[in-house]
Amino acid sequence: MPSWSRVATRMRVPVSFLFAAVYLWIARPTWMFLVAGSIVVLAGLGVRALASGHIRKNAELATTGPYAHTRNPLYLGSILIALGFLVAARSIWIGAGAIVMFVVVYLPVIKAEEKYLRSAFADYTQYALHVPRFLPRLTRYRPAGGADDGSQNFSSELYLRHREYNAALGSLLTIGALILKMTLVHH
Repeated sequence: MPSWSRVATRMRVPVSFLFAAVYLWIARPTWMFLVAGSIVVLAGLGVRALASGHIRKNAELATTGPYAHTRNPLYLGSILIALGFLVAARSIWIGAGAIVMFVVVYLPVIKAEEKYLRSAFADYTQYALHVPRFLPRLTRYRPAGGADDGSQNFSSELYLRHREYNAALGSLLTIGALILKMTLVHH
């Protein structure tokens, strides 16, 4: 029988699409809340974009860029995007659903990824001791021995390879759907 983290990994995308459909049905956006939420969404997209240009998945442990401040900048960016859309939705039910989805689906996935990273990269345990899971540390992490001089720059090639632009496209489509809902559906 597969572990819950494996089940959660497989179901996170379909559950996210289902959640998006319910979100659009229940959301009660106003212009003020949509603008405020969109600012937070943009911040999350920025964090995700920056992180995607620093990660070489399964090839090396990412410790530069935003990974020098938080172990999970991609998830941190996703959380910011979600918070922005929660603000725009103005619904306690959507907020409660998002919290449940994060705890039941995403936390087990993150823990499984950490277990993999611990087994794949010998220096992960030391890195995890110094870099928080989500809330960023203020100073940049530097591995023992000074191997990281911080010179690894953002790679637009990695950004494109990881297709991170899909997060921006999805966010734009969601904002567009919220605008349509506000202008076409009378509250």
